[in-house]
Amino acid sequence: MRGEAEDPTDKLLGTVLAVQANFYRVQLDIGTRQMSEQSSPHPPMLLCTRRTRLKKIGQQVMVGDRVVVEEPDWAGGRGAIAQVLPRESELDRPAIANVNQILLVFAVADPPLEPYQLSRFLVKAESTDLSVILCFNKCDLIATEQQAEINQQLVTWGYQPIFISLSKSINIDKKVDKLKDNMTVIAGPSGVGKSSLINTLIPNANLRVGEVSGKLARGRHTTRHVELFELPSGGLLADTPGFNQPDFDCVPEELVTYFPEARQRLALDSCRFSDCLHRDEPGCIVRGDWERYQHYLDFLEEVIKRQTQLNQQADPESTLKVKTKGNGKTQYEPKLESKKYRRTSRKTQLQQLQQLYQETDE
Repeated sequence: MRGEAEDPTDKLLGTVLAVQANFYRVQLDIGTRQMSEQSSPHPPMLLCTRRTRLKKIGQQVMVGDRVVVEEPDWAGGRGAIAQVLPRESELDRPAIANVNQILLVFAVADPPLEPYQLSRFLVKAESTDLSVILCFNKCDLIATEQQAEINQQLVTWGYQPIFISLSKSINIDKKVDKLKDNMTVIAGPSGVGKSSLINTLIPNANLRVGEVSGKLARGRHTTRHVELFELPSGGLLADTPGFNQPDFDCVPEELVTYFPEARQRLALDSCRFSDCLHRDEPGCIVRGDWERYQHYLDFLEEVIKRQTQLNQQADPESTLKVKTKGNGKTQYEPKLESKKYRRTSRKTQLQQLQQLYQETDE
């Protein structure tokens, strides 16, 4: 009957676990009606295509998407994605939907811990507005005193890190409790043990594990695409390609809010100026002797440079250009737009002389 509400139990729902070329691996939610139509006691996995209608409206299908599947071919393991349900969250790097927390994995040794790199990852994770869980692997390779020093340092940064050892099975249960019934994306540089952690938590994942490069003291990249894995205790875990230098895509005024210790200062009072960048403005309560303040200044210069470049692309009539000096500071110089300010090439000079000689001979 027209106008009658569609029964949601008639829809076949699922979660996209992986994107492979133009196909989507979807794990289905099997209800009572669907269970009676097929014999498998476990939620089936279908390899799906995307409906032409979704392509026409530009609807992208991402890993983590909740989707409606039509015309399932149980024998052939195929289906078609007809609808993408509204997303609760969305990340662009890595491209994944509906994540509710980020598990940031670093190693305390092999490769050695780099505070500046760690700070960069933390700021990038904070910019997603998702919960951040900080995990340090290979704690068996350092002394108890050194672990205590790292822990105290991170507490002052505003975090409560978890120290684990995959090789010695230390604190793995604590990690499982944090991941249960959540969709979690793992991030961090290469070689810190992300794939090994997934293999430990999900034995049938069988992810390829790389060794740390002895020459560069950095991990070798092993994961090449985003993929979701189901945890035995409940929840989904996403492995992502490792990278060493995440970029920032925020505006300069937002950057300070991604530092928990700076947020704490701002919660006590506000700066004198509403657009304060917390560098040399008078009456700034953020500027001070907190440990990561220099990190903030370095990242701010990078964000300002990126914002200026975007503004120049949006406004081609701009008369300023960005120039970065050797000390890392950014300054602005006038752009020489007119051709009369450009040096004439030697080839053009030679052609002009030859033409002048010909005119003189004539």
